[in-house]
Amino acid sequence: MEKIGIIDLGSNSARLVLVNVLDGGYFVVFDELKETVRLGQDMDWDGFIKPQRIAQTIKTLTMFRRLCDANHVDKIFAYATAAVRRAKNQKSFLDEVAMTCGIKIKVLSVEEQAMLVYQGVINSMDIPKGLIMEMGGGSTNLIYYNRRNLIHYESLPFGAVTLTDLFKNDGSEPQERAKKIEEFIGEQLEKVTWLDQVEPDTAFVGVGGSFRNLGRISRMIKKYPFNMTHNYELSTAEFDNIYNTIKKLDLDSTMKIKGLSSGRADIFPSALAEMKAVLSRFEFSKITISGCGLREGAMFRYAVPSVNERPLSDVLGHSLYTQMRYFDINIAHAEHVYNLSIQLFKQLKVLHKMSRMYVRVLKIAALLHDSGMRIKYYNHQLHSSYIILNSNLYGVPHKDIIVASFVASGHRKVEFAKEDLIKYKDILTAEDVEAIKKLSVILRIAESFDRSMSGVVTGISCDVLGDSVIVKTETEDGRDCSLEVKDAMSAAADFKAVFGKNLEIL
Repeated sequence: MEKIGIIDLGSNSARLVLVNVLDGGYFVVFDELKETVRLGQDMDWDGFIKPQRIAQTIKTLTMFRRLCDANHVDKIFAYATAAVRRAKNQKSFLDEVAMTCGIKIKVLSVEEQAMLVYQGVINSMDIPKGLIMEMGGGSTNLIYYNRRNLIHYESLPFGAVTLTDLFKNDGSEPQERAKKIEEFIGEQLEKVTWLDQVEPDTAFVGVGGSFRNLGRISRMIKKYPFNMTHNYELSTAEFDNIYNTIKKLDLDSTMKIKGLSSGRADIFPSALAEMKAVLSRFEFSKITISGCGLREGAMFRYAVPSVNERPLSDVLGHSLYTQMRYFDINIAHAEHVYNLSIQLFKQLKVLHKMSRMYVRVLKIAALLHDSGMRIKYYNHQLHSSYIILNSNLYGVPHKDIIVASFVASGHRKVEFAKEDLIKYKDILTAEDVEAIKKLSVILRIAESFDRSMSGVVTGISCDVLGDSVIVKTETEDGRDCSLEVKDAMSAAADFKAVFGKNLEIL
């Protein structure tokens, strides 16, 4: 296993992520650090990064270096974006960082930055067609992709920090200043001719700290019960409500907003105004927030070199196998349980009447049903449920993760409490609750059919006859599967409760 550090030196903040690179093209973040450096602040006056900003950045990068050394990181990849890219004193700044911190920074071109952001999004989200808006402190990148192929990109030399600097001394009230920023960005967008080619069914994906803060505020307002930034969705109507409230506030009032980091409060209204300008240019019904961007793009490029040629074909699958390897799951057993689960799902379709969307849920629950073993064997199904719920899986809606966690919790016995389900009442439907009960039993029987983890039961066939379901097991060369059959029959009572049929296994 290799350890790498990735530093993203932006115009507003500097971030370090430490990553374990696993065999087979997988990676897991194991630590991170963030500091506000404001490299791009006051640069518009003369094009130079100011001495106090350089000092703060060097202090921050020295801390980053210490953390990397303490964790015995093998390689450090450091990237700088808009502020350093435009700085007239770029070379002296980079030389001072290299000499003082021992870190060589690569200044990304607009194209390189757009590609890394695109790769971070496309390999972590199941959205085949999207317009990505990556907002930083000193620039905003618009990236359009279709059929998972990058089509166009454009960098506007304005971000949350630079827009705040540009309009802070015009004497306007906060609401009037926000309107001026909207109009200003609207004029810049008119120059980007390819925006007319963005198709109506394109998704709008937000990347960057301002979008993450927007999502956090939205979740707190709605009392959203699932604490996950990546793939969080909010309607444009909800965005308008948040924006219309915040754009009227002074700095002291903005600082008190729950969910907004204190280091971003002064620049957040400008960020929202720029978002509004872009949203006004189109008719998007919602914003999908990505927790992945440039840094994750760099992780994918290093750990999975094939993404430099084409994106991952199965985003969820790659994310699941990352978890399986990280938790040292018996992959052959997990795959076999999933295969048997799918066979049961298909053959019991006449009884359960669930849609195909639940196949994805079953895949998550089946492949990760034993992940809780890494905590403790006893009640490991509950530990597995917790792990799935907090896995931050890529390429899957929040609701599917929640449903899969409940399914996994019932793979030994159905024991999830009503109060646990009630917590997610605004996300789960009555259909989802019924599906949880049925899928839990299916997974329980499938796992029993590989109780010895030897693959003795190779296949199954189900016959629905009257008030019974007869399941016939298939084995190679007549091998003994009495253990598996006996274990599966322990689910007979639960099977009867959810499917209304007696269970017989031959």
